[in-house]
Amino acid sequence: MDPHLKYPDDADLRRLLRFVPDDGSIWLGDRRMVLLHTVALGSLRHDLITSVGPEHARRVLTRMGYACGQRDAEFAKRLRGGQSWSEMFLVGPQLHMLEGAAKVTPVKTDIDLDAGRFYGEYRWDHSWEAYAHREKLGLAEEPACWILLGYASGYTSAFMGRLVLFKETTCAACGADHCQIVGRPIDEWPDGEAHRAYFESDSLLEKIEALSQQVEALRSTLDPAAEGALIGQAPAFRRAYELLRKAAGTQVTVLLTGETGVGKERFARALHELSDRRAAPFVAVNCAALPGELIEAELFGVEKGGYTGAHAARAGRFERADGGTLFLDEIGEMPLAAQAKLLRALQEGEIERIGSEVVRKVRVRVVAATNVDLEAAVAQGRFRRDLLYRLNVYPIRIPALRERPGDIDALARSMLSRFSALHGKRIAGISERAMQALTTHPWPGNVRELENLIERGVILAAQDGAIELEHVFPEAPEPQRQAGLGPQGRLAEVGSREQQDLLDRVLDRVLGEGLSLDQLEQQLLEAAVTAAKGNLAAAARRLGITRPQLAYRLKRAAEAGTPAAVDPS
Repeated sequence: MDPHLKYPDDADLRRLLRFVPDDGSIWLGDRRMVLLHTVALGSLRHDLITSVGPEHARRVLTRMGYACGQRDAEFAKRLRGGQSWSEMFLVGPQLHMLEGAAKVTPVKTDIDLDAGRFYGEYRWDHSWEAYAHREKLGLAEEPACWILLGYASGYTSAFMGRLVLFKETTCAACGADHCQIVGRPIDEWPDGEAHRAYFESDSLLEKIEALSQQVEALRSTLDPAAEGALIGQAPAFRRAYELLRKAAGTQVTVLLTGETGVGKERFARALHELSDRRAAPFVAVNCAALPGELIEAELFGVEKGGYTGAHAARAGRFERADGGTLFLDEIGEMPLAAQAKLLRALQEGEIERIGSEVVRKVRVRVVAATNVDLEAAVAQGRFRRDLLYRLNVYPIRIPALRERPGDIDALARSMLSRFSALHGKRIAGISERAMQALTTHPWPGNVRELENLIERGVILAAQDGAIELEHVFPEAPEPQRQAGLGPQGRLAEVGSREQQDLLDRVLDRVLGEGLSLDQLEQQLLEAAVTAAKGNLAAAARRLGITRPQLAYRLKRAAEAGTPAAVDPS
């Protein structure tokens, strides 16, 4: 092994490996993992090689490993960012061993991050990929640990900020007793360019994707209908959308109800785009945002001199929306005087500007929206009953986001694409832990809250990185009572990181004091009994054992000559 490199304790890595059988998931930090049979992976290799040929199979599998290596490099920088470069860099080899890829032994390493210099030789024993290849395809003529090589290249390249190419000089798939790899920057290999395609994405495809994101962002900015596009497949959402679609071909007034932030304006825009009015204006008014004394002027317009300060005639929102759609949001906050004029406009299709006696005909479809109970508002005298009847001809209830959790993934990814383009950032996606948190969040702010969190995540995430849990929910607590990996590779129940840190400090103190196991147990038993004021049943519950077990241990300690806190009889 390279005498300059020594593996640090991997307790920090093992502590992050959590098995949650109740949820059917395994986590390494904030990344979801899965246990797979090497036979299954060997079958995948076999099918790829025999169906698309070894060259294409190698590229697919190498890219798979390369992507994993890049993600693990981000993970390593976060986990050991404050430690030395060697401790930080060695997370990769340690993860390879923890994940069962191979036993990794550094042979020679020369790294200068500032100068961009890298040379590394490593030995792999028990490579799963070499084993899987031999099982399915027999001995290979050329090195075949493509996923593992891709991982090493992706991991190191992410650290160095330049493409580092690893090659196998010895491979167990070819019959050797171990694998040996060498890595250096790709331009330092005589045949480096011939290998570049295995590790890098097609630059043309990347440019096309970047351009398409920019076009989508521009379209969303210029075309309100694009921003209001509806996404969802949940039954409650589909029912609301079907009602919207049927109303689009009619002239009926629509009342949209639902909690704050469910997307009522987006539904209204979608209704406008689905109708034959799509070429005419869509005008939106938030009734709660306008002062009561101005809302009539905003809606119906004003003639010059119509009131103090009205120095010029001005058309109202009804006239501006003529031929199109007028969206009245928060209609429950509209003053009663304006409600009377609105009722006439709905019934007669006529309006009068303030200060004018001229009746103007308007052809407008009104879409109203509210998050309050209009029936209760009528009972309280805040809303006209006749207007409620006129608006409530065609109600559509938009479901809350928590009623459609299956749509959160698609919504979040659509928002990610839009905000990535708007903020000029390339985001790799949303991490598994973050996505799980998004799908289980209660969403009091509904779609608007999701939109805000995704935009914040895009801003906080690193360039080419993923949106992590802490970017969207910085105060999220750590999950409790999970199974983790002990020092001997056995599963054991573990608590939070704080609990584990406390336990580590206690164990260090105990070992430093030279206490025997019997002494430690006796002191723990006495402390539990004292805290329970001599009540053995209560003490046993705190220790997680039965009362007879506690009595037996106290009696055994007494017979050994160690004083007990109580009489175990």
